[in-house]
Amino acid sequence: MRLLVVEDERELATLVSGALKNAGFAVDSAPDLAHAGEHLALARYDAMILDLVLPDGDGLSLLRRLRARGSALPVLVLTARDGLQDRVIGLDTGADDYLVKPFHIPELIARVRALLRRPDAALGVTLSLGNLVLDTSTRQVRVDGAAVEFSVRETAMLELLLRRQSSVVPREVLEQGLYSFDAQLGSNAMEVLVHRLRRKLADAAATLRVHTVRGVGYLLADTE
Repeated sequence: MRLLVVEDERELATLVSGALKNAGFAVDSAPDLAHAGEHLALARYDAMILDLVLPDGDGLSLLRRLRARGSALPVLVLTARDGLQDRVIGLDTGADDYLVKPFHIPELIARVRALLRRPDAALGVTLSLGNLVLDTSTRQVRVDGAAVEFSVRETAMLELLLRRQSSVVPREVLEQGLYSFDAQLGSNAMEVLVHRLRRKLADAAATLRVHTVRGVGYLLADTE
């Protein structure tokens, strides 16, 4: 899943983005409203972490525009504005959650996951197919009840395929969900990742297989 962090403090943006990437998300960062707007126009995001005090305006103005055009993008406001009225205004404007600086990184990650678990949001508690189960909160994968180790990127790809199980997932959809704009990708990065995922599934005796649909994308299906 892909997140957008809108934060002008460079060190904080780097810290937050890095922690979210380690938690299994693809993350883009924008230092102001202008760049945030460009990112939102180019990519589909599952949630946004939004600062309010930005160099070119108030983050709430971006939130108002999103809600005015009917966007249901989950938004977590991350700000130093800690007054009760500030929280009320932020939530009434359309924020889904409100976290005051300073904050603890584990709480931020937990709140993002909670947003994504809400009805019609992107994150379910567990996903399963065949003899494999993925807990999307703990990022733990089990095959026949036994824990199996997957890398962060492998788990992210597995999750994307599980969410569209028995359907062909276009390569472009996978790339957008797995990689941020600043990711350095080789020409065969997707093929290498698919190869690793197939090997891990086979080694774990999973009944799932990742099939290549040439010219389109990939299909995850149960062989039993």
